[in-house]
Amino acid sequence: MDPTLADDLALAQELADAADVITLSRFRAADLVVETKPDMTPVSEADRLVEETVRATLSSARPDDGVVGEEFPDTEGGSGRRWIVDPIDGTKGYVRGIPVYATLIALESEGDMVVGLASAPALGRRWWATRGGGAFRDGEPIRVSGVGAVEDAHLTYDSVSAFDAAGLGEQFLALTRRCWRSRGFGDFWQFTLVAEGAVDIALEPAGLKIWDLAPLLVIVQEAGGRFTDLAGEVRADSGSALATNGLLHDDVLASMRA
Repeated sequence: MDPTLADDLALAQELADAADVITLSRFRAADLVVETKPDMTPVSEADRLVEETVRATLSSARPDDGVVGEEFPDTEGGSGRRWIVDPIDGTKGYVRGIPVYATLIALESEGDMVVGLASAPALGRRWWATRGGGAFRDGEPIRVSGVGAVEDAHLTYDSVSAFDAAGLGEQFLALTRRCWRSRGFGDFWQFTLVAEGAVDIALEPAGLKIWDLAPLLVIVQEAGGRFTDLAGEVRADSGSALATNGLLHDDVLASMRA
């Protein structure tokens, strides 16, 4: 019998529980081992252990499903489904003792993201969504804001330098000047803040991978928002991302194209 979305969400929760134990046990550990990958980004022993643990569980619970993760090669599957895993989103902060990090888990079925989960144990928060089932934070339903004008909006991003590198520095600064407020929350947190209505726009210009965005796409969508890349396409694998409450989306896209 094929698993239901409820079964898949329960499995994602189980995977996140195991990941939380690992990441919290090594968070701020004096002997945490950190290496630099070829792309010059850090990876900790906790990143690798989380992904190994998730993959081991999936190989038993969903042997026909594929797995895509940040730290190890892809595992092919024959079911038309694949799990997408970021063992620690926010590793640069994690290794410095900053509690804004999360394990990200998504399930893609026949090209559609149908389950998304972001677990941030050091913040004591977890967000999740299933396609057609709504979005939740710690079991409570969440919804995007009703702010209807960019001039009244709260915008969040990761770094100003990323916009400069993408050739969008002037457009980005012009947009921030229009917004009521802007703050660089970054990583997964900016997108979950959009989903729960705390901020209205989350914007990233380039450099992101599918595991950075896959679960956040479905969480934002199920909370009533819109999630696209900067070309306006609904996808998590093109490197850029824009999440809004929906009301502001077209205006922000146009601003970044100007």
